[in-house]
Amino acid sequence: RVARFMCKLIPSQCPFERDVKLFNHKIVHIPPMCKLNPLYDQLVGLRFRALSYLADDCGEDVSAYL
Repeated sequence: RVARFMCKLIPSQCPFERDVKLFNHKIVHIPPMCKLNPLYDQLVGLRFRALSYLADDCGEDVSAYL
């Protein structure tokens, strides 16, 4: 249960990266600020371990979490 919760809680990619478009033309790209946060690497590692546990030990299909 905890592993499923972690996979749902931690996003698979940085939620702050954005492309600002106007009339289908990219005006500005906002880079992911997650890369600057050292805690982000720890959270991504935790999510990866939870996905590995669900796939290897529990035999679950983890494609819903990707």
